[in-house]
Amino acid sequence: MKTIQTVMAISFLVVSPVALAEGGADRVFGRMLQSNEKAMAQYAEAQGKAAPAVKHYKYGMTLDISKVVSVTPSSSACGVVPARMTYEDSRGELHTIEYRVQGFGCPHGG
Repeated sequence: MKTIQTVMAISFLVVSPVALAEGGADRVFGRMLQSNEKAMAQYAEAQGKAAPAVKHYKYGMTLDISKVVSVTPSSSACGVVPARMTYEDSRGELHTIEYRVQGFGCPHGG
């Protein structure tokens, strides 16, 4: 009986931070994307260019990428998460594309 209680307590301690991290991930990604959007608006202003509007990537979309300006960092979350890339096209115009990537924080079975 004592062993079961110990296992349950350890499971609760291990699962609780994971659940909290999953629940807080949306807020973290929201802040990260807002920060990126603000930084890209400042970059555009400093370059004398129009701030890019965020476009959502669709499979097969053609992108004219001449220079990558910024890419949001990969996530340590487990699951599919949003990411953004801001780039200049061949005419020097700025674009920001939002897409989904797989986080690399998933535990590996073994």
